[in-house]
Amino acid sequence: MNRILTACAATMMTFVMAACNQTPAPAANASGSNHDADVQAIRDNEKQWNQDFAAKDVAKLAGHYSEDAVLMTPGEPPASGKAAIQKRIEDLVKDPALSLQFQAAAVDVASSGDLAFSRGTYTMTMTDPGTKKPMTDHGSYVTDYRKQSDGSWKAVGDIVVSEMPMAPAAPMKMKH
Repeated sequence: MNRILTACAATMMTFVMAACNQTPAPAANASGSNHDADVQAIRDNEKQWNQDFAAKDVAKLAGHYSEDAVLMTPGEPPASGKAAIQKRIEDLVKDPALSLQFQAAAVDVASSGDLAFSRGTYTMTMTDPGTKKPMTDHGSYVTDYRKQSDGSWKAVGDIVVSEMPMAPAAPMKMKH
């Protein structure tokens, strides 16, 4: 009898240990969405965003932002709202030398499933307003996203930080 109970206990322990060692399926978060799928959706969105910059498609570029988004770029006041962002993009893509590529180093989605961010680097070539010659800038960015009712992700905050040294200030003229 003890042998039967020992065998049953050993069999049960084997099943319990096997169940503990199985790799669980990716868990859905509280909102029912899947973290890994959301991260991939944002990466795919940013890949498309790069393509839209290459095409200089203003409508598609502005379409990556929510209506209440804010875009912060070096040397300019924040552009608040989709209309202001679209105007900034229109001015940017008029530059024939414009080229912009960016790459996320990290993408994460909140456990709620409705907020996310990407962080990475960019390289941009544009015409220097002073010399009228192409110049290349590079730096970092952080983009905050909100999941929309249709399941897409739109940028709500986009911050760009140039790593290029600031130009020296013009010397002050002294009054005599």
